[in-house]
Amino acid sequence: MSRVGKKPILVPSGVEINIDKNSVTVKGKLGQLKHEVDEGIKVDYSQGQIVLSPFSDSKRLAGMHGLYRNLLSNMVTGVNEGFEKTLKIIGVGYRASKKGEDLEILAGYSNPVIFKKPQDISFEMPDNTTIVVKGIDKQRVGQVAADIRDIRKPEPYKGKGIRYLNEAVRKKVGKAASSAKGGK
Repeated sequence: MSRVGKKPILVPSGVEINIDKNSVTVKGKLGQLKHEVDEGIKVDYSQGQIVLSPFSDSKRLAGMHGLYRNLLSNMVTGVNEGFEKTLKIIGVGYRASKKGEDLEILAGYSNPVIFKKPQDISFEMPDNTTIVVKGIDKQRVGQVAADIRDIRKPEPYKGKGIRYLNEAVRKKVGKAASSAKGGK
């Protein structure tokens, strides 16, 4: 059995859980999420906590046990508190602005890049070089943040580009500096 899967999921007040065969629906103050659970996993909800248990001890179900426990835990956290990822834009002239619901990102290309807002995601911009991606689905928030980062990944020589807030970018030594050290 999975060590992760054994831990019960504590459900805070204000969050409703509905289990219908192998479908789990979680509803909270921020929205509603639904997920299908493998037929080999039993989901029980009682006394304010969700407990998952596999029907057999197969290796595949042990892995799925922990996976579905974390997915359901993320659903409960998402509808109650939500998730967010912060991106920082670094570079001279690099900036972003909101055009209606969409983002307009100036990242060194000849034309600005328009990033369409997905339906279940919201954007906040504390300043013109910071983008906060918010939503209730952890996977969707991470994917949208990765898609924005892919517009201009941080380059290794000057570090310019779009990166996560605490992402460390290892800088490379330039051509002139490397040839001065030991070149002919």
